[in-house]
Amino acid sequence: MPRLEASDGRKLFYLDEGQGPVVLCLAGLTRNRRDFDAVAARLTDRFRVLRLDSRGRGGSERALDPAAEYDLMVETGDALHLLDTLGIARAAVIGTSRGGLLAGLMASLRPGLLGAVAVNDIGPRVEMAGLRRIAGYVGGGPAATFQTAAEGFRSANEDRFPGIPLSRWLTHAHATYDDDGGRPVFAYDPALAEVTRAGVEGQAGDHIDASAAFAGLAATPLLVIRGARSDILSADTAQAMVAGRDDAAVVEVADRGHAPFLDEPEVVAALDPFLDRYAAP
Repeated sequence: MPRLEASDGRKLFYLDEGQGPVVLCLAGLTRNRRDFDAVAARLTDRFRVLRLDSRGRGGSERALDPAAEYDLMVETGDALHLLDTLGIARAAVIGTSRGGLLAGLMASLRPGLLGAVAVNDIGPRVEMAGLRRIAGYVGGGPAATFQTAAEGFRSANEDRFPGIPLSRWLTHAHATYDDDGGRPVFAYDPALAEVTRAGVEGQAGDHIDASAAFAGLAATPLLVIRGARSDILSADTAQAMVAGRDDAAVVEVADRGHAPFLDEPEVVAALDPFLDRYAAP
């Protein structure tokens, strides 16, 4: 099990698979490497795919000081430290939600490091309606079984993810939770919920301005993946991110909210050729 020691001693888990140009996968707020299982299965025949569990998620060690450590700049530093430790001078990034913010900050801190970035349902204007919804459920108790967890996901998300079969939600449940003898348990530090709610409660207005996190992507080939029913990334914001650029595009995924699974046909048709074109050194 490969582990990275962060600058403060925290042990971070990552997967390193395949050979070729490097693609680093960064998951969302409480998510982990398993969200990229389908992506890795498609790409490892021609790319070296790295999947990092941010601190407190998946197999990575939990924070000693959650308010200080579950921070965008700290997590960005962890991702950069992984690339430095492995001697990687050029990489592409696929970042879902919070992972997309980390990608933007990486590009700002290390110009020229990222050859291409695909962001999954995140942008420089983050809608508060979606953030408040997320803050409301993060940290809620897991279900008694994976089957009931899948049923709960389907019920709670029917308006944003209509028509998703229960079997797909079961896959999602196994990616979301760890398996403790058949019982789902959090695959993230519950303290993340407290940090998240504190951050959301301190915000006024209908959105958060995250433009500083995306400034470094102005000169980086960019693919914006958006769920057509997203309450985090608006259609107008997504289009503004790529306006006037020949090296940037938006793919909108029908019947998906925040955030698409990345196994949808529209995503495969856009993401894989994007990486083939831009990810190579």
